[in-house]
This record gives sequence, structure tokens and C-alpha cells, in this order.
Amino acid sequence: MCGHSRGLTVAWQWVAKAENDLRSAAHLLKVGDCPTDNVCFHAQQCVEKFLKALLVAQGIEFRKIHDVGELVILLPPRLRPAINGMEQDRLTEYATVTRYPGDYEPISLAEARQAVKIARRVRREVRRLLKERPPFSKEST
Repeated sequence: MCGHSRGLTVAWQWVAKAENDLRSAAHLLKVGDCPTDNVCFHAQQCVEKFLKALLVAQGIEFRKIHDVGELVILLPPRLRPAINGMEQDRLTEYATVTRYPGDYEPISLAEARQAVKIARRVRREVRRLLKERPPFSKEST
């Protein structure tokens, strides 16, 4: 298997993992006394894995991190999902701060729903990009 098609195969493996995180977040939203911290963690993981799918498909190496903003900045501008700095920072907090015990405000149900909404938006954009033929033409990045 050539490097490019191997990269796309691995990218789609990242997508499968991201889809599982989104499915988990959406399912948890339906639970009575919803564990909002877990919803937000899975939403963050979904976004992180979709970004890593794009990076792998592009052949861009990345460190093992959970910082959404750092992953976004590694992508060529044309491939960056529409996710603003505040959203990037908040999603990162869900994986690095609110996932653990600490002194912070509880996450509201509305905030958890917003996190899932962001994850779905990133999902749409990344899946569209991965389906381009040929994917990510060098001239357009």
C-alpha cells in the first residue's frame, strides 16, 4: 500500500474512533441526570480525533496531545474547520481540566449540548474534506 493510501486508511480509522465518541456523547445527553462532564469529554475527543484524521491524511505529524488549538494550527488554513479560539480552548479544557477533580464551575446541560453541536459541525466539515477527490489537492491548500 503506498504512503498516501495508507494515510487515508489510517485517517478513516481515526474517523471511526471519532464517530464512537460522538455517539457516546449524544447517548449520554439522553440519560437522566446527564453526566455533562463526560458528554463534553467525548465531544472534545470527537473533535480531536477528526482533526487528527485530517492531519494523518495530509501526512502531517503531530505530538500526542489533547490541545484542540494546537492541532488546528498544524493544518493548512484551507483545511481548518470553522472552530473559533474560544471553542478550541473550552474543548481542550474538557479533556485536560474538567475531566478530573478540581475547583471549577459545573458544566451545564446547555453547555454540554453546545459541545456536541460543535463536534457535529467539525464532523461534517472533516468528512466532506476527506471525501474530496483527490483529497486535499496540494494546489488548493
